[in-house]
Amino acid sequence: MSEPKKLYIKTYGCQMNVYDSERMAEALGGKGYVETKFPDDADMILLNTCHIREKAAEKVYSELGRFKGLKAGKPDLKIGVAGCVAQAEGEEIMRRQPMVDLVVGPQSYHRLPEMEAKVREGEKALDTDFPEEDKFEKLKNRPKAKRGPSAFLTVQEGCDKFCAFCVVPYTRGAEVSRPADRILREAQDLVERGVREITLLGQNVNAYHGAGANGDLTLAQLIWELDKVDGLERIRFTTSHPNDMMDDLIEAHGTCSKLMPYLHLPVQAGSDKILKRMNRSHTAESYLRLVERIREARPDIVMSGDFIVGFPEETEEDFQATLDLVEQVKYGYAYSFKYSTRPGTPAAERAQVPAAEADERLQRLQSMITRHQREIQDSMVGRELSVLFEKPGRFDDQMVGKSEYLHSVHVTGSKANIGDIARVKIVSSGTNSLAGEVIR
Repeated sequence: MSEPKKLYIKTYGCQMNVYDSERMAEALGGKGYVETKFPDDADMILLNTCHIREKAAEKVYSELGRFKGLKAGKPDLKIGVAGCVAQAEGEEIMRRQPMVDLVVGPQSYHRLPEMEAKVREGEKALDTDFPEEDKFEKLKNRPKAKRGPSAFLTVQEGCDKFCAFCVVPYTRGAEVSRPADRILREAQDLVERGVREITLLGQNVNAYHGAGANGDLTLAQLIWELDKVDGLERIRFTTSHPNDMMDDLIEAHGTCSKLMPYLHLPVQAGSDKILKRMNRSHTAESYLRLVERIREARPDIVMSGDFIVGFPEETEEDFQATLDLVEQVKYGYAYSFKYSTRPGTPAAERAQVPAAEADERLQRLQSMITRHQREIQDSMVGRELSVLFEKPGRFDDQMVGKSEYLHSVHVTGSKANIGDIARVKIVSSGTNSLAGEVIR
């Protein structure tokens, strides 16, 4: 029996890329590949790229440059680029780095087995189409391994919002929702493989409108269908758009016991002028009223958000409006970035805020976010939380898990196993985690 070929995948960016990397590994598993953590051992290297952050393409070319020597000493090694940079750059990647054997966009990775066969014959393979066939269905019969207790499940892809700063509509395409029966089938399969918590993924996940038996389902209706899956104990979803936060989804946060009390709801800025220039289609006031309604449905919910600082034409007054919004919401988690241009997006052509000014604003915002985050985390001390144990800790007899609020929780001496869900009394709060004791 021949030795299995080894596959090394490096994943950049969002949770959807993590999900896509898992699907690519399964696709190539059917061609005899097993994953390795070390590029030096690999017969194929795949970089699954993200185009959100600044100079994303240049970072990919830099990473490819590090593999030149490896390929020179191992001529049969195949190197591929996948994901959003692959979609955006296409043939340019092969032109700039001739050692690259294949380039595949995020909508075409189900074709990897055919592309792999092509490169093994000495040809180049490029596929950045937006094919009509369902890539998830094409992969449903691939080899599937035992899974950890938490998993991602893509339910919606693409975006129709066209925010002025974002490349997603160009790299992921228009909004598409998967049929509900296929999602439920995949969820059941994940549970049978050991999963107890599923995070539903989409660029605008709450815009989900997948086909059901009696018409399209909303995200809330899909969640209620998943609530019926035996063995599935927890449901989360990300990333949401304020404009798609419908009444039934707000209500589900207060009535569905499996839906965790955590919501990522990006606002991006607190200035109506800047929101309009971003093409966000909501105001600071409408966002705050939405948060109020969500908290009425689930008072203990922990909110998370995204912020862009130094967007073109942002004044100090505009930035102060963002600080005012953050002070009102008090996020348990938030991701904040200095604006960086994306070629081809409308905002790239506008007058830019000086870098030093944007840096200073970002520091002020992050200081406020960190203070709120710590206050909310510290408020968990003395409470009993439900913890899903995911892995061993760094110390002997220690386990690490996630609370319903997504806080990392360390427990020592519990005798808990990976996949167990236990009630834990929180005894202390660290820099980025909690410590507790299992309630016996």
